[in-house]
Amino acid sequence: SSSSSSSSASMRRTEEFVAFAIELAEAANAETMKYWRRTTSFSIETKTDESPVTVADKNAESKMRALVKSRYPSHAIFGEEHGIEVGAEKSGAEDGHEYVWVFDPIDGTKSFITGKPLWGTLIALLRDSEPVLGVLEQPVLKERWVGCKGTQTTFNGVPISVHGDEKKELKDALMYSTTPLMFYDENETRYEQLKRDVKIPMFGCDCYAYGLLASGFCDIVCEADLKPYDYMALVPIVLGAGGKMTDWEGEALKFVVDDDGGDAAAARGAPPFQGEVLAAASERLWKESVRSLRTKA
Repeated sequence: SSSSSSSSASMRRTEEFVAFAIELAEAANAETMKYWRRTTSFSIETKTDESPVTVADKNAESKMRALVKSRYPSHAIFGEEHGIEVGAEKSGAEDGHEYVWVFDPIDGTKSFITGKPLWGTLIALLRDSEPVLGVLEQPVLKERWVGCKGTQTTFNGVPISVHGDEKKELKDALMYSTTPLMFYDENETRYEQLKRDVKIPMFGCDCYAYGLLASGFCDIVCEADLKPYDYMALVPIVLGAGGKMTDWEGEALKFVVDDDGGDAAAARGAPPFQGEVLAAASERLWKESVRSLRTKA
């Protein structure tokens, strides 16, 4: 039937995208690992938002962008270092682009420059604003998480899942956030409540915490002040492992890129993307966390 042939065609296409995302990760590894723990061999600049940028960061993103442009010239690209580049064509979906690759060449530059191997390269593919494919690559530890909508998440090729323990309560949960400094104003008030409600709040893991959650080792990751490239790749990884990952209100995470390289959602008066992210290893922990985060100042 035509529907089964179209679904097998879309499966082939998905496999092709996964293989390509891994190719991107390996191209990035070649750049990032050249500079890993070689403190004298690279300079650190400070970006406008005060986060450090390394040569490794910029080179890795340039390599990935060049690969996308040669293989999929119609796809748009959004990356931390070089902003948005619009592909050659677009779909009619909400005036956005059908396919957008989103990169963070080194998520956790502060970890990278201090020699801590918990940074990662993040690669996401969005289709009609929804993250459908994500890779979290940690080349020092030789660890790779791959999440793809409709399939189970893998860790180094082996299927994984969150612990999914529906008996575990929020008061027994272990929670990661990159730093307590990412929460301020109303977000700080809301986070402080969740921090009191869990058993142990922990810090300093960057994107790696989401990999640990997907692999069944931690319960909650709660973060704020993020950009789409910080978390889009992690959504399919957590969801494909049976976890929950939303914004703090419990809404699905999306990102719409418009033609001007701006954000189509912003033009409609909606926030361009959600900066507050919550991942949980069970439905129960997710619901209890969302409830806890409802505390307003």
